[in-house]
Amino acid sequence: MSAHKRVAILISGGGSNMVTLVNSMVGDHPARPVVVLSNVPGAGGLAKARDMKIATQVVDHKTFGPDRAAFETALQSALAPHKPDLICLAGFMRVLTQGFVSQWEGRMLNIHPSLLPKYKGLHTHARAIEAGDKVAGCTVHEVTAKLDDGPILGQAQVPILAGDTPEDLAARVLVQEHRIYPAVLRRYAAGDRRPIQYAPKES
Repeated sequence: MSAHKRVAILISGGGSNMVTLVNSMVGDHPARPVVVLSNVPGAGGLAKARDMKIATQVVDHKTFGPDRAAFETALQSALAPHKPDLICLAGFMRVLTQGFVSQWEGRMLNIHPSLLPKYKGLHTHARAIEAGDKVAGCTVHEVTAKLDDGPILGQAQVPILAGDTPEDLAARVLVQEHRIYPAVLRRYAAGDRRPIQYAPKES
């Protein structure tokens, strides 16, 4: 049995996807969490990680001002002692530059709350509702230097219901994020890049 892949999880907020990923990496799973890192010192997910006995790190982006390169150098330095094989972005609200991404090419995943290539960036749920879409969802993809652009590894769809607010839709999509991200990570850590598709579920 080969050694487990070592996974670093990057967060900026409450860390619900992080918790789901950590809880999935048990038993015969090919990966294990080694560190949860946040760019926000008070991120709620840090306390959750500590409660789960996962090492935590903070690299506060605000201390670096507009100097993205310096922030990413500090990020790399904070990750290095944990020797991660893979990085999972789980609500990490910083755009990473080519300089950082190139060092992790083929080893970094992200989850985005839309059916890419639709609605890259922010406010995805409001944009899907405003466009009159019947279906929304989330996408797990490899991270490349282009925002929300890399190869798609998994998508889960949910119906957009009459009268949905962006908050209603976000809550329904989040349930599917918690299904698809662990499923993709398990396969990806085992070297399987085939995409997973989950069809719409009636909330």
